[in-house]
Amino acid sequence: MSQILDGTVVRDRIFENLKPRIARLTRPPGLAVVLCGNDPASEQYVKNKILACQKLGMVSKKVSPPPTSTTEEMVKVIEDLNNDPEIDGILVQMPLPKHIDTRKVLEYISPDKDADGFHPTNVGHLVAGRPAPRACTPSGIIEILRYYKVPMEGRRAVVVGRSDIVGKPMALMLLEQNATVTVCHSRTVDLADECHRADILVSAMGKPALITGEFIAPGATVIDVGTTRIGDRMEAVKLGKGEEFDKKGAVFVGDVHPVDVKHCAAAHTPVPGGVGPLTIAMLMANTVMLAEQSQGIGAAVRGSA
Repeated sequence: MSQILDGTVVRDRIFENLKPRIARLTRPPGLAVVLCGNDPASEQYVKNKILACQKLGMVSKKVSPPPTSTTEEMVKVIEDLNNDPEIDGILVQMPLPKHIDTRKVLEYISPDKDADGFHPTNVGHLVAGRPAPRACTPSGIIEILRYYKVPMEGRRAVVVGRSDIVGKPMALMLLEQNATVTVCHSRTVDLADECHRADILVSAMGKPALITGEFIAPGATVIDVGTTRIGDRMEAVKLGKGEEFDKKGAVFVGDVHPVDVKHCAAAHTPVPGGVGPLTIAMLMANTVMLAEQSQGIGAAVRGSA
């Protein structure tokens, strides 16, 4: 059976490492979360981020512009937060309402307060190998691979998905670890064959159970970034989650087939409980790093350190 790579264990270790760094600061780190809209999933994500701040003794500020806000009004919200000396990190919860220019809003965040690591300036720092806030999900994946001592140097890594949020920065971070990286996507020919060559397979496509046994080489480590809610019992039964469905009325499934991965991979992240907790942990780590930079305390840190 495949080893389960438990993200909650790694998250807790990152939190413990952050606590003494927070204690050295002249004031607690401040994270502002901007939530515009009424998406229930987004509201839950924001709640989880605020709870993480409270757990670490950090200051959280929730800003909720009305869903009818214009792009210009959202930019004004960001401008005010950029100028707030008590705020070290700014996060805009996605997705924004469709009428808002998301790129313009995100790029207005000061690179020095970019808690998500999405600003083009910080992406450029990632490409150049310089310390800066990094995209939270891929940096969390590097942390879980390190924690479980999964070798990356010299290994073949395949990333399925080319988004700016996960796929592209994930490829860059694996390259930094001296892996040999292939990026696959919806237009890739013979996707299963490409994936089957991987020692480390990271899937971030958002397509439930796309990665079946034929995609996974024996002994591979599989990292599942996807999360899809399944509300149909028959579908849940096909994925080996019938009993869980009967208890909860719905189940969550990642990009990787939850039964096949147990029989093919040497190790894998579960859904939920794998990558998800690390995303929030790295958001906290980015915010602490930005607070240290703002206060001139300690060296710039990448990851949890």
